[in-house]
Amino acid sequence: MSCAGAAAAPSLWRLRLGARRPLSACGGRVATRAHSSGMTLDNVNRAAVDRIIRVDHAGEYGANRIYAGQMAVLGRTSVGPVIQKMWDQEKDHLKKFNELMVAFRVRPTVLMPFWNVVGFALGAGTALLGKEGAMACTVAVEESIAHHYNNQIRTLMEEDPEKYQELLQVIKKFRDEELEHHDLGLEHDAKSAPAYVVLKSVIQAGCSAAIYLSERL
Repeated sequence: MSCAGAAAAPSLWRLRLGARRPLSACGGRVATRAHSSGMTLDNVNRAAVDRIIRVDHAGEYGANRIYAGQMAVLGRTSVGPVIQKMWDQEKDHLKKFNELMVAFRVRPTVLMPFWNVVGFALGAGTALLGKEGAMACTVAVEESIAHHYNNQIRTLMEEDPEKYQELLQVIKKFRDEELEHHDLGLEHDAKSAPAYVVLKSVIQAGCSAAIYLSERL
């Protein structure tokens, strides 16, 4: 699936962080709007939103650690600028989910220290196979993340597309950027990596396990 040249949907996010919820005339708390599409802390499906934000935050954190590992090995090579560009986008993704964690009072997965180590090791380890190995890792991970984002989009569309409009826009934007990374990996010889099919399958199995665990722990 290619999204090269596709325009990413603009983020319309406007978070109101740190504001106290005002008292109503009866002494109760008035629902606080988390952003302009109608989502509030009180009217969302908290279980679904918590799960989405927690796992996406973990995924973007893991992606940042993967690119950090790749840059540690290949940062001074010809492919360094390509990796840095993708990493910069992942930093923006992580920043957004950090904001959402605060806005919706979602706790991070308890596995963050594990993903910190495993993500960096995966990035550095595949980069030691050369540019092709690093790009094969990128293709495998970004394809898994894009598929995961598509599943979330379907869930939110079934739940209430109007209420979750801006969350949907953010997820769609990030999905499109992950697919751009996927395509860049293919353009930079990912399929020439040693045992490409096996390597991709193993990494994607790990991604599936990481998604499953991060949603629940």
